[in-house]
Amino acid sequence: MSESEESDGPLRPSEVGDEANAPPVDEKPYKIIFEANKCFGAGKCAEVADNWEMDIASGLARPKSYYFDEDELEENVRAAEVCPAKKDRGVIHVIDRRADEEISPDPNGDGTLSVDW
Repeated sequence: MSESEESDGPLRPSEVGDEANAPPVDEKPYKIIFEANKCFGAGKCAEVADNWEMDIASGLARPKSYYFDEDELEENVRAAEVCPAKKDRGVIHVIDRRADEEISPDPNGDGTLSVDW
């Protein structure tokens, strides 16, 4: 993809991360895209989701796993919803890898990735 093609449309979730080394989509259909540089350590995510923990050294949150299945979907969506960073747009993005869409927080309401790198 050329530089001009990359800037023409929104960033697709499948373009973020190391998909080549990711678990198969049918095993782990969801992934997290985490804007760690925007995290300010409120800890709300770690309060509501077992997949999230606070790093004592940095004072910031981090996921234990970036890829997960249906069993962990609800807690990770909740973590994304309660994140107060970016004025309630959050820095935790839950992605449906099958549809290549953001399912939470999805502030635009259209599944586009709401990162602002």
